[in-house]
Amino acid sequence: MASIGRRAIGGRAIGRRGMLAGAAGVLAAVAAAPARAVGRSEEGGIGRPQPGGAGGRERAEGAGTPAFRGMWVASVQNVDWPSQSGLSAREQRAELLGLLDTAVARRLNAVILQVRPTADAMWPSAREPWSQWLTGEQGVDPGWDPLGTAVAEAHARGLELHAWFNPYRVANHTDRSLLVPEHPARRNRSWTVPYGGKLYYNPGLPEVRRFVQDAMLDAVARYPLDGVHWDDYFYPYPVEGRDFDDDAAYEQYGRAFATRADWRRHNTDTLVREMSERLRALRPATRFGISPFAVWRNSDRDPLGSPTQAGVGTYDDLYADTRKWVREGWIDYIVPQAYWQIGHPAADYAAIVPWWARTVAGTRVQLYVGEALYRCDAQSSTAAWRDPRELSRHLRFAAGYPEVRGHVYFSAKQVDADPNGAMARVVADHYPTAVAVPPR
Repeated sequence: MASIGRRAIGGRAIGRRGMLAGAAGVLAAVAAAPARAVGRSEEGGIGRPQPGGAGGRERAEGAGTPAFRGMWVASVQNVDWPSQSGLSAREQRAELLGLLDTAVARRLNAVILQVRPTADAMWPSAREPWSQWLTGEQGVDPGWDPLGTAVAEAHARGLELHAWFNPYRVANHTDRSLLVPEHPARRNRSWTVPYGGKLYYNPGLPEVRRFVQDAMLDAVARYPLDGVHWDDYFYPYPVEGRDFDDDAAYEQYGRAFATRADWRRHNTDTLVREMSERLRALRPATRFGISPFAVWRNSDRDPLGSPTQAGVGTYDDLYADTRKWVREGWIDYIVPQAYWQIGHPAADYAAIVPWWARTVAGTRVQLYVGEALYRCDAQSSTAAWRDPRELSRHLRFAAGYPEVRGHVYFSAKQVDADPNGAMARVVADHYPTAVAVPPR
């Protein structure tokens, strides 16, 4: 996600892609009412929740403890927010606050806001230009500070605010001349690789890894973020018949490795490990989380007995050893994007969740499950996604695994609009009261 992530099954890519007790009157009607019915915080005076109020049903997300209930807010291509580029600062702010109120209304407790979608910034960055998804033109000051506002307003509502960054994607095109003249990708042309119609920073260059960490840590230094969040984009999803051109970097840095794939995984491991170390040194209370494509390796390659046979796996195709990051403790939480229904023939939700529960067992890493709310549609070609009870079944199934400590929903506009009632069903069945994210 950072974006709209790409999820592949059987070789076909599919598009993708977070509490409050004080407003009891509003929350009582939430399960059945549109989320926009909740007023702005400056109008409603909504207070903070108290942990532990969820009763037995909350067992579905963490063995009786309050759990993480999040939603992703995607900014790339104006997926969720802002609804379109070029809105006034007042309109952008009103939409953002509306989404925070949506989270409150749905009894969520965390918002994961995309703030660096394409090597740009939703805050006054010292290193990268203002995002084009705000004003419609890269580098133009929108007249306010979206990330600073989001942190303050989320905290005022009792919500956690996790800042979602995409490390390597530079642009959804390959024309460097469309970037602002001062863009680091224009000043350092050798850092970039065009691939599949997009422009990426090269993960094989140590100077690139240092720069993208510096760019993200600029936000961490400025704001009391509750989390730093990455999605599934490291090396790009493979494009059939096309090679990612990192030959020069491999010649310079990779020849000591047995294979180029091993070198690429080392590069991604290094990015994750270094970011973890630097984040903990700079702001120890800020957690580090990643939401990968849910399949580590397919069944024909997985020595640990994966039951899945998806179109790609993170280890072999994205050069992202997500299991290693958990076992090494480099991250604080992981949110595998389990975007398939219970009973899917190639990647069954009921097989993926137990695999991840086994993976995090015995570690300090918390497991949340990424849920495909965007697929819940009365017009879906898949019968399971037409049924508004499907996601509720997911949470009920996850109740059997105490390692599962929460769920995150993609994406905010579906949390708000809830086209087939699936989100309302989840709230009614599993979120009887608002709860705070438990202390760690």
